[in-house]
Parts: sequence; C-alpha cells; structure tokens
Amino acid sequence: MDSQQVRILLEAVRAGTTTPDEALEALARLPYEDLGFARIDHHRALREGFPEVVLGLKKTPAQVAEIGARIVAASGRLLVTRANQEQHAALAAAVPDAIYHPVPSLIIVDRAPLPRVGNVAVVCAGTADLPVAEEAANTAEMMGSVVTRIYDVGVAGLHRLLAHLPALRSACAIVVVAGMEGALPSVVGGLVGVPVIAVPTSVGYGASFGGLAALLTMLNSCAAGVAVVNIDNGFGAGYIAALINRLAHSARPGDGCP
Repeated sequence: MDSQQVRILLEAVRAGTTTPDEALEALARLPYEDLGFARIDHHRALREGFPEVVLGLKKTPAQVAEIGARIVAASGRLLVTRANQEQHAALAAAVPDAIYHPVPSLIIVDRAPLPRVGNVAVVCAGTADLPVAEEAANTAEMMGSVVTRIYDVGVAGLHRLLAHLPALRSACAIVVVAGMEGALPSVVGGLVGVPVIAVPTSVGYGASFGGLAALLTMLNSCAAGVAVVNIDNGFGAGYIAALINRLAHSARPGDGCP
C-alpha cells in the first residue's frame, strides 16, 4: 500500500462507496506478509514512497517468482536487482508483463508509472561501467525521475565530458560511475553546484583491487559535494539521486533544476 492507495481509500469513504469499518480493516492489515522464507514489507511504499526492492542475488527462481508476484499484486510495481534470466522466466509465468533488462540485470514491472519530473544525470567513465550506470538510471526512472544519460566520458579523454557541461549543470543530482582510479566524480564535482553521488565499480586491472582503489579515491575526493556509495551499488546511487531530485522538484514544482 502506498500514499496514492490510501488516498483512493479515503476518497471512497467520503463518497460512501466504502464504509469506515472496511477502510479501517484495510489499513489494519499486517504491514508485512510472511511467506516462510521471506517477510514482504507491503507498507514500504507508504513509509518511503517506493515498494520494497528485491535483491535477486542468491535467491532461487521460485523465491523471486513468489516474492515478486506478491509485491506486484499489492502495488503494481516491482524492481528486482541482480536478477538473472532464470528468475525472470519463473516470475513471468505469474506476471507476464515483467520485463528483463539484461545489461543492468534488472527485472521491472511498472503498471502505474510515476510522472517523471526534475532531472537526474547518470554519468559513467567507460562502456565497462554501463551495467552499474544502467542500474542507477533505471532505478531513478522507476522512482519518477527524468534521467539524462552521459556515458563513456572518462578522464582519459576529458573533452568528452566537457561537451556535456550544460546537461550536467541542469541536473538536480548527478550519479557518477567509474572504475580504474575513480577520478571522474571529483572532476564532475568541481564543475557543478548540485549533489554528486559517486559509484566505484569493480572494473580495472590487478591493483584496482576489485574497485577498492576507486572507492578510496572517491572517499578522498577534493571536490566538495561528493558522496560515495558501495562498490558497484548503482541501485543505491540511483535511489538517493531520485530522492534528492524529488525534494528539489517539490520545492520548486515546474521550475526544473537547479
């Protein structure tokens, strides 16, 4: 249940098509559903504005299918991260409109798309960073953000990034994804006046230590306004950027950013 569903319920009470007792019963239902192997938080959207997101990693296809089908039945929306094709096939048997996005390894169901507002820019250093960047971009879009993608603009060819300065400066929040030495977020942070969410990736040669080198670079950024999420955590970055974008847009509706 989300705020829109509660609003519809209250309007039904006001119109007389639902009794107060029926509304109270609907609101008093357990906020979670116990499947034995999982407890689904059906009130997540009511508290946070977005349904519970499912991490597909280490879950069986049957588990993803059952959890996903229950979330879709309750909210009409679903995001499964780190999913595979077997999990998608199992879920699609019960939810035919579930779509698998192979690059970011996401399963998405969006029967009630949110109006897209504001602007989140998702920037990545190289093509190898695309899976993480697309995880961030799709997450932000699911949460109602307009997303501008600026890809393959790493510091080895800085002119590629500078060609997109107007787009960067029109964003409410910017996600910057980079592996190797992870310098790109500092560069972007020094060019814009909006929050930058840096995402280190595990892309790189031996001394990148699976993304640790990029993570440390980003944590030690000399540019103000740069925050850092975990290695390869495109979902977390996209979620934070969408929250910032939502706040910026609600403060100045219809005005855009910055």
